[in-house]
Amino acid sequence: MTIVVGYVPTPEGRAALRRAAEEARLREASLVVVSSIDAGSGPDAPSQEEVDAELDLVKQELAELGLAFEVRRCDRGRLASEDILDVVEDVEAELVVIGVRRRSRVGKLVLGSHAQTVILNAPCPVVAVKPDRTTSAD
Repeated sequence: MTIVVGYVPTPEGRAALRRAAEEARLREASLVVVSSIDAGSGPDAPSQEEVDAELDLVKQELAELGLAFEVRRCDRGRLASEDILDVVEDVEAELVVIGVRRRSRVGKLVLGSHAQTVILNAPCPVVAVKPDRTTSAD
C-alpha cells in the first residue's frame, strides 16, 4: 500500500505530514511526500536552499520514524493539485492526505482550491487535515 501526502512548510502541511506518517505506520504502508514548492518565484517565495533544507528535515523526521518513504520534489511550475494527482496515479496510491485551511469566499473564487481539486479528482480516498488550533492563525 502507498500513501501520498501533499507537503508545504506551513501548519497545514505539517499537520498533513504527521497524519500521513500515522496512517503509514498503522497500515504498514509506504509514504510518498509530494513537495510542490515553487522556489524563487515571487518576493515571498523560498530559495532553492530553503526548500532543500526543509525537505532534508522532512526526510530526517520520517527516517527517525522508521517509515519507508520517498520525497518527490515537483518544480515544474504547475499547480500543486496537478502534481499531487500525477503522483497519486503514478504510484497507484490507495490514500491521499492533504492539509486544508479556512479561506474566504473571495479567496476561493480568485485562487481556486487545490484541496478541492484533489478531493474531487483523486481516484482513491482523501483525508483532509486541519492544523492544531495552537499552531494555526485563523
